[in-house]
Amino acid sequence: AGVNIFTLDLGLGEFVLTHPHVRMPPRGRIYSMNAANYKKWDAPMQRFVDSLSEGTNPAGTAYSSRYIGSMVGDVHRTLLYGGVFAYPADTKNPSGKLRLLYEAAPLAYLIEQAGGAATTGLVRVMDIPPKNVHQRVPCIIGGTEEVQEVRAFYAAADDDVKARQQAFL
Repeated sequence: AGVNIFTLDLGLGEFVLTHPHVRMPPRGRIYSMNAANYKKWDAPMQRFVDSLSEGTNPAGTAYSSRYIGSMVGDVHRTLLYGGVFAYPADTKNPSGKLRLLYEAAPLAYLIEQAGGAATTGLVRVMDIPPKNVHQRVPCIIGGTEEVQEVRAFYAAADDDVKARQQAFL
């Protein structure tokens, strides 16, 4: 039914509605991910990030990088201003790092309720059936246009990358 943001008013001692009916823009200008892991990511993820930083994406917009290192803080900014947050799979964590049930899926749900999208690269996060309580998944959350673009990079990937992505289903 949508997303509303409440902020604690210390003077009143209660939460006050500060952002009613939040809608994510389909595209932003900020990407948020730990670029120190760039060389460990799948090639499709590297190409996607290159297109954002170089402005060679379909919008022709060069993005800036903002990474707090806290998923909640980074996704909050992404929710309000658009763009994309990602914690992709890498060579050290081929199944991803974020836990499906209590990190990826709850924030994917909020983002989708605000008009955004969330994927592993090929698989919609909310379509992944949980196999265990601590199951890990890659997670790319953002505006619908950015998520469509990263999905296109993964759709064009080699069979090994696609097989790893299909393992989440």
